[in-house]
Amino acid sequence: MPRKSVRKEGRRYYMISAVSKRLGVHPQTLRLYERDGLLRPSRTEGNTRLYTDEDLEQLEIIMNLTRNLGVNLAGVEIVLNMRDKMGRMQDQMNAFLEFFLDQLGRTGVSKEEVRQRALATIPKSSLQALLERLGEGDAREG
Repeated sequence: MPRKSVRKEGRRYYMISAVSKRLGVHPQTLRLYERDGLLRPSRTEGNTRLYTDEDLEQLEIIMNLTRNLGVNLAGVEIVLNMRDKMGRMQDQMNAFLEFFLDQLGRTGVSKEEVRQRALATIPKSSLQALLERLGEGDAREG
């Protein structure tokens, strides 16, 4: 009998039967989610589906949306796409902040000037991250 989970490249992989049992989802439902593009498990050479911990997290999101919030699969796809885009945008924003702070250090612009301009132009959530980074710079300089 094959093992229910496998370790490969430092990652843990789960077979469809283990995922099904662990999360209380019928294997056919997992296949449907894959067919609809909501899950993308990797495959062995023998074409066996292998799910990662990230796949399980994605599946929990799907199950929460469908079971608890009543979202249909088309809606789930939209939500998952939006989450992915938001994650990429956050990564881009973080990269921009890193670049911005690096340039700030090189040009000699005062941190107070940056704070004042940021208050006027940057959304509050992004501003908080920027101000925290500026504060880290103050602590390193002092």
